[in-house]
Amino acid sequence: MNLRQITPWSKSGLAVEAEAPISTIERTLTLLVEGTALNMPEIDPEDYKAFRGSVGRLALQLPDRLPEDDQLALIRTILHEFENYRKLSEAAIKERAAAWRGLVIMLFRDLLASLGMGSESPEARVLGREIAGLASGEQLRDWRARVEAFLHPPDAEGRALGLASLKAADRSTANDNAAGLRGGGSAVEHLSKIMERGGAGFIVLIRLSCLEVINQRFGKEAVEDCLMAVSAFLTASLHSDDAIYHWSDSSLLAILQGRPSEQILAAELQRIASQNRDSSINVAGRTIMLRIPLAFELTPISRLRTADDLYRLSTQSTTKW
Repeated sequence: MNLRQITPWSKSGLAVEAEAPISTIERTLTLLVEGTALNMPEIDPEDYKAFRGSVGRLALQLPDRLPEDDQLALIRTILHEFENYRKLSEAAIKERAAAWRGLVIMLFRDLLASLGMGSESPEARVLGREIAGLASGEQLRDWRARVEAFLHPPDAEGRALGLASLKAADRSTANDNAAGLRGGGSAVEHLSKIMERGGAGFIVLIRLSCLEVINQRFGKEAVEDCLMAVSAFLTASLHSDDAIYHWSDSSLLAILQGRPSEQILAAELQRIASQNRDSSINVAGRTIMLRIPLAFELTPISRLRTADDLYRLSTQSTTKW
């Protein structure tokens, strides 16, 4: 007959073993180690998997009633695993941050190029250089706000503008375009000289409507004929010292000085637009009336900060005749 020793009853009424089980301290350390490993960020899936497996195996050795020295050595080994994983994670984060910065720089330059702005203007160069140093969330938010202001400059009423006026700007200085005029690069150079000597005046962006319809009906050569005819007409209609440039496939740009006010210049442009309806042009062997609607966008030179701001002219203050 086997006799079993009865242990005292606890307050809850359950029997308690006479001898305490294995100490829970080691088990607590095991859970603590595994929980800490679980909450480490997963930067690289393979490194994280190897780290969790190594720490898990070491943590299972803690409840084995190891001598104190062996237990401390095991804990140091576990800490070493955490340190190695931290170093791997930091290296991976730095590598990815550098790759993302390089990608953002490339995309920023490509964006400016696609908008006809390039990356050589002072403001664009500053924004491009700052990308490499962006680290904190506050720096990123500040940089993004300045990029938004650069790409979407506010009009006179403080409203953000779109990107339509930035596209396909002619940055050349030669006169090898369809309009037979010097390109927009020459306009920037001319405006820069005016601003350096404190001169006043107006920038007039002249948009030609209906060119898409002409292109579809008569072809590209007819569009080029229209651009040349309009540029010749404007050259004859404006003052002899006014400067007219080719701006894009559907617009011209004029830098006008000597007008005392915007109202007087607007009246002059209205008169020119009315006269344009009486001009004729030879298209596809036929003489037709040049009835291309012209839209004028007036911008005082004093509103611009630099000559490069020509590439960001307002599209909101348009007056059409």
